[in-house]
Amino acid sequence: MYDVEVFSKTDIGLVRKENQDSSAYSVISSDCVWAVVCDGMGGAQGGKTASSTAVNYITEYIGREFNEDMDSEQIADVLTSAVSGANLAVYKMAMDDPDLAGMGTTCDLVLVRGDIVHVVHVGDSRTYSIRDGKILQITEDHSLVQEMVRRGEITAEQAMKHPNKNLITRALGVSHDVHIDYIEAEFDQGDTLLICSDGLSNYVSKADMVRTVEEFDGELMIDTLVEIAKRHGGHDNITVTVIY
Repeated sequence: MYDVEVFSKTDIGLVRKENQDSSAYSVISSDCVWAVVCDGMGGAQGGKTASSTAVNYITEYIGREFNEDMDSEQIADVLTSAVSGANLAVYKMAMDDPDLAGMGTTCDLVLVRGDIVHVVHVGDSRTYSIRDGKILQITEDHSLVQEMVRRGEITAEQAMKHPNKNLITRALGVSHDVHIDYIEAEFDQGDTLLICSDGLSNYVSKADMVRTVEEFDGELMIDTLVEIAKRHGGHDNITVTVIY
């Protein structure tokens, strides 16, 4: 078995006054790692508070509840419970503090163990799999424009430039309950998983993602992806994590 590696970077971008993204990861063993990316929303300190609260809750929960002997069903239960708990933690905080009312956050939580990747997804942060020069978006955005694409009202290309592309239909912390997507996929030697906030996916094309992953390793890979996002505008906070 080969060693799985993980690298992560978050950047304020070129326009925003505050970085409302949060991320974390942990290498549990040579073939088991997890990572989470959250993109907060809400005025004042709301967005940053929502994303950091969710990431801290998830980090503590997995550290306490996960062990490598679990089967896939148990792993799915731990990951979805972690995100459900994070939703409640953010929601309660927003209810208790008028300054934080309406805050929320996206969440992509990814765990690789052996040849399986487990993904828990809420919002429009994304998880991609890159294999043999091809890129697959594992998650589907919970957004207004994605629903329009699904109904055939606009094309995927039109969605990228749509004025409402940032309006999401699901987020952690906005209500007591949240509907969570859980996805399992294969993870083969040579694959790269790319987990990012929309500050990356809105500004870096899939072709540039594939090219960067194939040309660079480690810190240089994620630094290059962030720089491409900035070169194309950098109007949002940028967070990217890669697992390979």
